[in-house]
Amino acid sequence: MKKGFAAFFIVILVLALVPFTIGNSTTFVSMVLAKGLAVLGILILMRADQVSFGHAMFFAIGAYTAAFLSTHYRGVDLTVMIAAAIVVSTLAGALVGAFVTRYRGIFFGMINLAFSMVFYSILEKAFHITGGSDGMRIRRPTLFGMEFRRAEFDLLIYYVIVGLAAVCCYLVWRYLRSPMGQALRAVKSNETRLEYIGLSAKGVLLAGYIASAALCGLGGVLMGIVQGLATPEHAFWTRSSELIFIAVLGGAGHVAGAFAGTLIFELVRTFAAALLNDSWQLILGVTLILIILWAPGGLVELSKRLFGRRRVHEGKVATSVSVEAGR
Repeated sequence: MKKGFAAFFIVILVLALVPFTIGNSTTFVSMVLAKGLAVLGILILMRADQVSFGHAMFFAIGAYTAAFLSTHYRGVDLTVMIAAAIVVSTLAGALVGAFVTRYRGIFFGMINLAFSMVFYSILEKAFHITGGSDGMRIRRPTLFGMEFRRAEFDLLIYYVIVGLAAVCCYLVWRYLRSPMGQALRAVKSNETRLEYIGLSAKGVLLAGYIASAALCGLGGVLMGIVQGLATPEHAFWTRSSELIFIAVLGGAGHVAGAFAGTLIFELVRTFAAALLNDSWQLILGVTLILIILWAPGGLVELSKRLFGRRRVHEGKVATSVSVEAGR
């Protein structure tokens, strides 16, 4: 436990120093953290062994909420923009979740996909409202009435995203360890037993679904603010598949896996696209296959295995040295 918290604070410290060490990477790290927040939402559902192929819908809802606010209210505050995106995505999650949480397995995943594709079509066709395939611009917001230049705002939004990512990591970690989080695991193993102790399996899954929608909406609004744009592509099924891919890559059983997987995914995609045109999907696919073969628990499990073997090896060496010294 103590080692986990120490590692957590070390990572936060490293992220805080990024603008002063590799300042040209702040935008990249901001997008990694924003997408990682959406993957956190996917991990909550995976705790109940449910996979949503349509959660990018909430990612898009967050981005478009920011776009509508910046279009109709010039100089809207950053805090208002983020809070509104969370509220709207939470309400959307409650409405959609009330219907989809009746189902399990492939039916759960496909119904989510259907909702997402309907929303994507609306964004594409309602050109006069949503801007169609061109999307909507998100103007740079203010903070407590203060306006910032581009470079200043990039630094500001970076630290806002780092702070929100740290808070959400801790809250999701606490949630998954709480009775409600443990009940999510029971939805996966034995719903009947859950009903016997007086808990509604649908209610437990709905609560997890709403939390996951809020996280996706938060990730979407932050990504939209960093990019300055909200497009229908945010809601397309490939974005949902991407979030699931990252969750599996990082490790579906670990909160840290959401951000580790996102970092590796974006690094591979960026460098592979630069080296091999239209081949980054191949490299990512091979990477995922290797991870599944060597560590089905993802990158976090793989790192634990490597460090675990190293510690065992160091322990054996220390033991052999002490034995030799005793002779």
